[in-house]
Amino acid sequence: MLSGIRIIDLTTVIFGPYATQMLADLGAEVIKVETPGTGDISRYLGNGVPDPTMGSIHLTVNRGKRSIALDLKKPEDAAVLRDLIASADVFFHNVRGKAIAKLGFDFAACKALKPDIIYVHGTGFGQDGPYADLQAYDDVIQAATGTTSLLPRVDGDPRPRYFPSLIADKIAGQFGAQAILAALVHKLRTGEGQEVEVPMFECFASFMLVEHFRDATLDPPIGPAGYPRQLDPTRQPFPTSDGYLAIVPYTPESTARLMALLGSADLLATPDYEAAKAEGRHMSLIYSEIARKTPAKSTAEWLALFAANDIPAMATRDLQDIKEDPHFAATGFFRHRTHPDVGAFHEMQPPVKYGAMPPRDLGFAPRVDGDGAAIRTEIAVRRD
Repeated sequence: MLSGIRIIDLTTVIFGPYATQMLADLGAEVIKVETPGTGDISRYLGNGVPDPTMGSIHLTVNRGKRSIALDLKKPEDAAVLRDLIASADVFFHNVRGKAIAKLGFDFAACKALKPDIIYVHGTGFGQDGPYADLQAYDDVIQAATGTTSLLPRVDGDPRPRYFPSLIADKIAGQFGAQAILAALVHKLRTGEGQEVEVPMFECFASFMLVEHFRDATLDPPIGPAGYPRQLDPTRQPFPTSDGYLAIVPYTPESTARLMALLGSADLLATPDYEAAKAEGRHMSLIYSEIARKTPAKSTAEWLALFAANDIPAMATRDLQDIKEDPHFAATGFFRHRTHPDVGAFHEMQPPVKYGAMPPRDLGFAPRVDGDGAAIRTEIAVRRD
């Protein structure tokens, strides 16, 4: 889908590499510029056996890219990057503004090299605000956006806590990929490149506040921030006789069917339920009743009953068991492959399928400077 698009990727960790990995999956040529010797820190996220620079997360987040190692403080290596930018459609970096300008690769300098360059700056915070020069990592962004206040609202433990995922990095990466695609469409229509800023703080706040800004959206606010349905402590996986399952009575119709299946239809006609519904807090009664009734049957029995009655439900499972999911087996989501440097591994396939793009082998994650010699030769050929 993106064949012929060249992206020079001077990003590190997860945010930028995740964005460009998605574009590499779509066929873009992504040249990863790394620090000589050590490479990007994302190489060390997950165990690398026998090579510590080829960590397990690197195999995913940097797949399909080429690698060249450049020390941009050396004039000869900076000249290589200038040549690469001059040949590219997109230059994406997450170096702080003052540092990238000192290296000679701010937007003005890159536009002089390639007038229609799409120059994407992945930042921690918007560059026109007081946090512009602060460092940002996933934990910092979760704290700054109020995300660490969500679990305390659910379980009553007042300690702020992180969501156990690099969710801010990955969401910012999604916004980064979207930004590059939008800028490419604009360039196809107008011939113009542009400078694009993708700030983690603003991206993740936009993501989290879709539901959690809620009644604080209005001026004056008619209620506090926070989406009650998500923050309800009774909204948790429900116990069965041999495990747990998720059940989602999302509409009045599905709620009525579920209560009938549980033998609890009378609950919906009680004064307590009617009063709670009038105040918008009736789901706590529903969830509590579900939890009271589900231990009567096994997970498999409930799932069969719910499937026959169009009730959304799914058994909970451990992360370790995801590879064995029968649906993923049927759709080929996990593919067993052999990396030329690492050996056998499980590769997740791109989740979106395109009618115009048949399935293809994805490229492997590269070694540090694994393509450096070839890329330098290509530059020399273009110069000649």
